[in-house]
Amino acid sequence: MKATALGAVLVLVAATAAPVLADPAAPAPAAKARAKPKAKPAAGKGKKKPAPAPEPVKEIEFTPPPPEPTPVVVVAPTTEPAGSVDEVALAHPVTHDLGSPKIRRIYFRAGVARVMPLSSSREMELADINGPASLALQDGPIAGSGSTVASATAFAAVLGYRLGETGRWSLETLLGAPFTVKFRATGTLATMSLAPTALGLPTGVKPLGPELGEATAAPPMVTLVYSFRAFGPIRPFVGAGASILFAYNAKVTNPVLTSVSQPDFSVSPAPGFVMQTGLEANLTHGIYARLDVKFIAGMLAKAEVTHIQVATPDIPLFGNVDVGTAKMSVWVNPLVVQLALGTDF
Repeated sequence: MKATALGAVLVLVAATAAPVLADPAAPAPAAKARAKPKAKPAAGKGKKKPAPAPEPVKEIEFTPPPPEPTPVVVVAPTTEPAGSVDEVALAHPVTHDLGSPKIRRIYFRAGVARVMPLSSSREMELADINGPASLALQDGPIAGSGSTVASATAFAAVLGYRLGETGRWSLETLLGAPFTVKFRATGTLATMSLAPTALGLPTGVKPLGPELGEATAAPPMVTLVYSFRAFGPIRPFVGAGASILFAYNAKVTNPVLTSVSQPDFSVSPAPGFVMQTGLEANLTHGIYARLDVKFIAGMLAKAEVTHIQVATPDIPLFGNVDVGTAKMSVWVNPLVVQLALGTDF
């Protein structure tokens, strides 16, 4: 009886639920809606191959880049081998002061200079001769005559300024006290009379002798100097530049030419090219000795003596004769040797 009743209940429940499950408006279960159609098995094969397993994803390891190497600065040693120029001399090639790494730009050397002209001359020429003098003389050169310039000694100072980072190049000038230049007669001008005869008669005019005249001279010069590396305490140098000879207060000192009146004497400026060499030595801290040799080439001094009058004692009728003008051209070309002491600033 109970079994029959339970079966009737189940049948009733199934009948009630069947229409609900078959309702087309009811949504399909999610699992069934997303189900993929079954793949058909390949022809001739009854079993389906299993899908290959997915490859495992490889993990990428991040390695930071290595740090950039720090540049290494290599400083070359400055020590010189034994017997060569010391370190300070290389960094400071001109100044001998081992206690100062800085170049001292200005230097001053003062001492005595000997001026020795290596002179030669052209023949003396006469011009503007007229009147009674024309009876004994004529315009033109005096055969065998000549003139020269005597040596002189003067105080001189060198003032220089060093150039550039090394100081090997420098500009310097020679400053000196004015000195006296003496002009001398040579050849027939010194040993023979200018006018021994006139119209065949002796004039009584004496030879001039060696003395002609003198002038005050000042030869300023500027040179560009290069100093070499030192050999111990001694440093050689060479240079080149220009100079000009100025002469003033010129006067005739010859007794024959000044016996009647004082002639006018003038000397024109004479430029020249300077060649220089020498040695400088470090005597003690900051004190230097200097031997300086300069040769001035191409220095032609032109001098004129005007308004010359001479007496003719053997021909009283002539009295004092106006000779005219005498012209001299002297290659001075002096060699200047200087010994000096000084310091740097």
